[in-house]
Amino acid sequence: MKAGVLYSGGKDSSLAAMMLGTYYEVELNTFVFDPDRQIPMVEAAAGVLGFPIKKRVFKKGLLDEMVDLVIAKGYPNDAINRIHREAIEALAGEYSVVGDGTRFDDRVPMLARDAVQSLGSRTGCSYVRPLLGWVRPEVDRLVDRFLTVQYGETGQVRNGDYEAEIREAFRARGLDFAPLFPKHHEQSLVVGRKNS
Repeated sequence: MKAGVLYSGGKDSSLAAMMLGTYYEVELNTFVFDPDRQIPMVEAAAGVLGFPIKKRVFKKGLLDEMVDLVIAKGYPNDAINRIHREAIEALAGEYSVVGDGTRFDDRVPMLARDAVQSLGSRTGCSYVRPLLGWVRPEVDRLVDRFLTVQYGETGQVRNGDYEAEIREAFRARGLDFAPLFPKHHEQSLVVGRKNS
């Protein structure tokens, strides 16, 4: 059975894909707002894992909506959660199993229990989060054992994180995103696999 996994190229979604690959035929899915955006680093990370990857494009206008939402709220959390939900909903229309790399201590992105139940009831899709019971130190320990990872600030690491494109959209409008986003937000990108 196929499982569509939301994939940023980072350590969490990579580890989740590896875990799900034990039981399912994993297909990685990276969502972008701009259909012309290239994701070579994310594709390379998928190649390291040995799973096929699909680039998918969000509906037109969603990015502008999300920039407006960040401005209205004064922080990005609601926008990131909305984007994540949109991606999961899109995959639920194609896959019977959808997964991602959200962990126990994640706040954003995170679907609440009632949203997960609603997704299953409406679509028949099983939404699985293999890292949900894992705290960050244990995730990091497994990642260090199996993967080689590059770390850096949002925008410096060219992964498939939603936040980078939102920040770029702020710049395109001539707006300063810095007051609205957390400082020192570390991102990751898988660049190799260890022989463990």
